[in-house]
Amino acid sequence: MKLIVTIPAFNEAENIGDVIAEVPRAIVGISAVEVLVVDDGSTDGTAEEALAAGADHIVFHDRNRGLAAAFRTALREAVARGADLIVNTDADNHYDQSRIPDLLQPLLRGDADIAVGSRLLGELRMPAANKYGNRIANWIMQRLLRLPSVDVSTGFRGYTREAALRLNVLSHHTYTHETLIHAVDQRLAIANVPLQARAVERPSRLIGSIRSHIWKAGMVILRSFTLYRPMQVWGLIGALLAIAGTVPFIRFLYYMAAGDASGHIQSLLAGAALLLLGAQMYIVGLLASAIGWNRRLLEDVLYRMKDDEGRRRSAEHRLSATNGRHDDEVGRETYVA
Repeated sequence: MKLIVTIPAFNEAENIGDVIAEVPRAIVGISAVEVLVVDDGSTDGTAEEALAAGADHIVFHDRNRGLAAAFRTALREAVARGADLIVNTDADNHYDQSRIPDLLQPLLRGDADIAVGSRLLGELRMPAANKYGNRIANWIMQRLLRLPSVDVSTGFRGYTREAALRLNVLSHHTYTHETLIHAVDQRLAIANVPLQARAVERPSRLIGSIRSHIWKAGMVILRSFTLYRPMQVWGLIGALLAIAGTVPFIRFLYYMAAGDASGHIQSLLAGAALLLLGAQMYIVGLLASAIGWNRRLLEDVLYRMKDDEGRRRSAEHRLSATNGRHDDEVGRETYVA
């Protein structure tokens, strides 16, 4: 069984070597461990440091395309190189790569398709806004998705090949929340693996400001719920409008019982308008659900296409290795996401 550890990286020359050096190359139940770095348009020599530290594969983006695009490339390229299991970690050395064997245990036992390396947020030294923002996001998503007590913002995760093929990342900001929502939609089993993380002193490459990150991450979560759980979103909106629509009717009935209904016809009009809007939102939810069925069919076709492409490219890489050639020796690959 082959494991590929993927590391999306943008200007991480200072840390990438330590991350790669910490990746265990001998794991019980794993026959081969390789490291794949996605250089997301770095300008500081990240790729050179990664190669010097022992990275097996370097894939380049022609320019900085963001974390979500780098993660999307990482999954695709890992599958193309014959990965049976994939572990994704950050290039800033936030996570303890020596704990990868622990992270893999639910996958090796067949208990889960995705293993989430949840940080112990209470013990982690980070800005208060980050810490409590993560806790709020965890609380909301755990209850809306009925997830185990996972850290929804962590990037330290393990995936089976099946899960990597099933997941599609549409966001341009971050993949962490969207992939969990999509995983639940795909009925993939998720396991929680609590692991200690390290504090990172330097400013985040992803979070320019707390306010901006909250807005962008919140929009990703909202769009993902609208896409994968349309009846929950539109049905809730419709129910709230319907409830609001009953209030003017109750008001009108109150005045009518009091013998003063003639001057409150506007309550009937407002109530009827709100009830009509509520019914329309419910119909929108039904239409979105029907579109979702079509999306599932397209995702199944895409899964088969990615599976076929992965097998074909994996065979090509094995043939290249048999002939004594290596991607990094015959020319580093540039991948345009």
